[in-house]
Amino acid sequence: MKKLLTAIMAAGIVALTTSPAWSEDGDDIMSNNGGVSSLRGQVEISTVNKSEPLKRVPRDQNTIDRNYVQQPPMIPHTIRGYQVNLSANKCLSCHSFKNAGEMGATKISVTHFEDRDGTTLSDVSPRRYFCLQCHVTQADAKPLVENTFQPVDSLK
Repeated sequence: MKKLLTAIMAAGIVALTTSPAWSEDGDDIMSNNGGVSSLRGQVEISTVNKSEPLKRVPRDQNTIDRNYVQQPPMIPHTIRGYQVNLSANKCLSCHSFKNAGEMGATKISVTHFEDRDGTTLSDVSPRRYFCLQCHVTQADAKPLVENTFQPVDSLK
């Protein structure tokens, strides 16, 4: 019992003498980011920046040329409100083999029906089901970092 009481007292003393994790007004105490610069700039880690406005995604536009072989095609239309989860995939309502012709959409590649062993499946492979892992919408946005990439000559 004496050891338990001593441990509780020691924990209390440590808790009262260490620097607080919160300031009096409830905000995080700023922590030092060690001088590491990020895309957010030279700001403290706990500083909350004002979020940027959403980028404008054109409603419909022409298909966007690819810059390298095996680049996933970019999405030339808005996908706001599209549901892509375990229960539903809005992309497949237009781009599946069954609906693409009727909807005037591009059919998904046959590679999306292959499993990791190269076996062709009757439906979209689970590893290719979540379209937004590879395909992104084209937005009216400036690059986050400088980019000097040039496509290969055969794709120009």
